[in-house]
Amino acid sequence: MMELISNPANWTAFLTLAALELVLGIDNIIFITILADKLPPEQRDRARRIGLGLALFLRIGLLAMLSWIIGLTAPLFTVLAQEISGRDLILVVGGLFLLFKSTREVHQLLEGEEGHRSARVPATFTAVLVQIILIDAVFSLDSIITAVGMVDELAIMVAAVVVAVALMMVAAAPIGRFVSRRPTIKVVAMSFLFVIGVMLIADGFDHHVPKGYIYFAMAFSLVVELINMRVRTAAKPVDLREPIAPERS
Repeated sequence: MMELISNPANWTAFLTLAALELVLGIDNIIFITILADKLPPEQRDRARRIGLGLALFLRIGLLAMLSWIIGLTAPLFTVLAQEISGRDLILVVGGLFLLFKSTREVHQLLEGEEGHRSARVPATFTAVLVQIILIDAVFSLDSIITAVGMVDELAIMVAAVVVAVALMMVAAAPIGRFVSRRPTIKVVAMSFLFVIGVMLIADGFDHHVPKGYIYFAMAFSLVVELINMRVRTAAKPVDLREPIAPERS
C-alpha cells in the first residue's frame, strides 16, 4: 500500500482517472435530474442521492468482477459481418433507452400541460428508481471499462471512482435545481442525452466517436444558451401600463 501512495505515477493516474470519471458522470447527473423531476419536489433530492449512491455501488461491484467485465468484450455472435459482444448489447440497449426517454421528455415539455396529461401512468418513487438503476448500469459499465483501460491497480480505480461519485453527489443538487428551473436548459440537457444515446449505439457497433468532440459540442451549446438567457433577462419589456410620475417643476 505504501508503494502505491509513494509512487508519483500512481497519483497522476488517480487524478486523471478521477477527473475523467467526473466528466463521464455529468450525463448521469443530468439523466437522474430529469427522472427525479417526475417526482414531488420533496422527493427529488432523495432520489438523486439514492441514484448516485447506487451508481457508486454498481461501479465498485463491477470493479470487483474484472474478469466478468473482460469477458463481456468477447464476441457472442455475428450480424452482417459485425461481431456483437455482451458489452455491445448493453450499450445499444442503453442508447436506445436514452433516445426514447429524451425524445419523450422533449415532447412532453414542448406540449406543456397537455403533454404532462398525456402520460398514462403517474411517476412513482419506485418506478423512477428502477429507471435510474437501469441507466446507472449502462453508464457504470462504460465508465469501468474506461477505467480498466487506463489503470492497472484495482485500489487506484476504486479510489478514483469513490472520489468522483462523492463530487457528483455534492454537485447533483445545484445542477439539478439549475436544470429543473429553466425549461430551455432542460431542452439542451435532453439534447445532450439524445447525443449520448447515439454515441452509445455507435460504440456498440464498434464505431467509436471521440468523446472530446461530444463534450466540446455540449459545452458550446450550454455557453450559447447561457448567453441567450442573459440577453433575454436584459431585454425584458417595460410594462407601459405603469403610471409615469409627473415631473416636478
